[in-house]
Amino acid sequence: MYLISRIGKKYTIYLPKSVVEALNLSEGERIIIKVEGDSIIIKPIRGFFQKKEYWSTTSFKEIEDESEEITKIAEEED
Repeated sequence: MYLISRIGKKYTIYLPKSVVEALNLSEGERIIIKVEGDSIIIKPIRGFFQKKEYWSTTSFKEIEDESEEITKIAEEED
């Protein structure tokens, strides 16, 4: 699927409705943004951040572990 979009104010990129529907995305969902040469790759992170309760406390160790897991996911996609 190839679509044309445009960069808005403050460099915002709006995803076309057909892309959102095809990937079943919702507002506030987390994504990984990767720059590869002159391309931008955007991938949703499914279920990773939904493990925490909204108002839960998070330790520094948990943040480090999650950061390492995100990096691992991104590297596996290469």
